[in-house]
Amino acid sequence: MQQFSNQEIAELKSRVDQIHDLLAGRGEESPVATLRAVDSSRPEALQKTGLLDQLSFSIQIRRIRRSHFGSTEMSGPVWDMMLDLMLAGAHGRVLSASDLATGAGVPLSSGLRMISALERLGLVHRSIDERDRRRTIVRLTDIGTERMATYFEKIGAAWQSAQTLAA
Repeated sequence: MQQFSNQEIAELKSRVDQIHDLLAGRGEESPVATLRAVDSSRPEALQKTGLLDQLSFSIQIRRIRRSHFGSTEMSGPVWDMMLDLMLAGAHGRVLSASDLATGAGVPLSSGLRMISALERLGLVHRSIDERDRRRTIVRLTDIGTERMATYFEKIGAAWQSAQTLAA
């Protein structure tokens, strides 16, 4: 199994941040405010604002995620957990099950069910915290890390392709 260096993980995070910035629209006006101001009956108005490109790329990301992870439900709180685990691993930190549930904005009982599902898929591994045996530590498995890394490589390639087409 390929291990990723901290540099490679930092580059992946940088790509995610770039994609997030693109989708969030870093201008003075928010994309939502811009969309409200645009006459949506005129497609050229959407094209000029860049919103059409952002919408298309957002749909492309969702489709890539669905095809990359298969039938696994990788959206909402489950996706938030996977992102939190990837980032924590990149920074050499660990997260508890309650940290993940809190970060995903779900009750602990729901979070534990989601973590169990991810564990059955071989994407995460749970263990007892040696310093506080009441805590359960959750980490991405090697397979989970590899799946996340290759997903972000695909997103990076899609981003580069979109940039090339826009130029």
